[in-house]
Amino acid sequence: MTGKTEVSIHGVQFFINGEVTYPGVTWQGRRIEGLLLNSRMVQGIFDDLNPETRGLWAYPDTGEWDAERNTREFIAAMPAWRAHGILAFTVNLQGGSPYGYSKEQPWINSAIAPDGSLREDYLARLSQILDRADGLGMVVILGLFYFGQEANMQDEAAIIAGVDNATDWVLEHGYRNVLIEINNECNVRYRQPLLMPDGVHNLIARAKSRSRDGNRLLVGTSYGGGVVPQENVVKESDFLLLHGNRVDDPARIREMVRQTRQVSGYTAKPILFNEDDHFDFDRPDNNFIAAVDEYASWGYFDYRFEGEAYDDGYQNVPVNWEISSERKSGFFGLARQIADFKEPNNGD
Repeated sequence: MTGKTEVSIHGVQFFINGEVTYPGVTWQGRRIEGLLLNSRMVQGIFDDLNPETRGLWAYPDTGEWDAERNTREFIAAMPAWRAHGILAFTVNLQGGSPYGYSKEQPWINSAIAPDGSLREDYLARLSQILDRADGLGMVVILGLFYFGQEANMQDEAAIIAGVDNATDWVLEHGYRNVLIEINNECNVRYRQPLLMPDGVHNLIARAKSRSRDGNRLLVGTSYGGGVVPQENVVKESDFLLLHGNRVDDPARIREMVRQTRQVSGYTAKPILFNEDDHFDFDRPDNNFIAAVDEYASWGYFDYRFEGEAYDDGYQNVPVNWEISSERKSGFFGLARQIADFKEPNNGD
């Protein structure tokens, strides 16, 4: 049954079920209460509808790709993430690059069909993830569009229909633990003007305007690494998403947060990194710590470097969703320290 977990925002803080996150927690003098530590797990419902590329994602033990197995193993790993104090993760309806980074995207991975309707098999997998997150007291940042896959959409009307249909589906199924990210990195390689920096605030407003039984979803969008949000998005968003990709100096992370709060039209709202491909979790300063320094939430982006094993990375498909590498262990270990995590009683 859904509706056990509800995310809300009060000023600059996140709340879950009416209680501020990480209540009373500080870490090395830094305030953690009200933050939303998270990880980029965008391939949770991944599939490839292009028969010419589908075989690229085969599991090493079977030689075949299996979308249901991917989601099943994702769900099995979720309690371990939660046990390290992670309260949120990002899943995208159009995934992310299954190579970590890529310029061309011949694969077809989208819960949204070219006309803006929704694909039932993707939604069935998404429901399983949202249900488990609901039971664990976790928040899902649900991304709708991803550059490259957005190119498969028919036109602007299909983009609008996709926003309406996805938002309505979440509301109609009673999920209260979902934050909407209209698109991943609105300033990167989109074709539709509505998904670009000067137009995306209109889709944020549209998603915010849809409601069921007096409830609506909290909505924002993200920018590429190192980019500060524009005024139109700052004004319209419920929360502000930043990315730390290619930001090699933690001082720049701190500066990004400060600059975001100085954008014209900014009012008190949470700032949340939900993608950053920097690690150094054993060092006294890193991008994770830098974000927390400025009272911003931080999210881990782990992809498999060339030559690394199947166990490494959370974005490269096929994915091992367990905490299965030294790098993953570094992130989750630091997160657990920062969150001062104590095992909750979830009743399941």
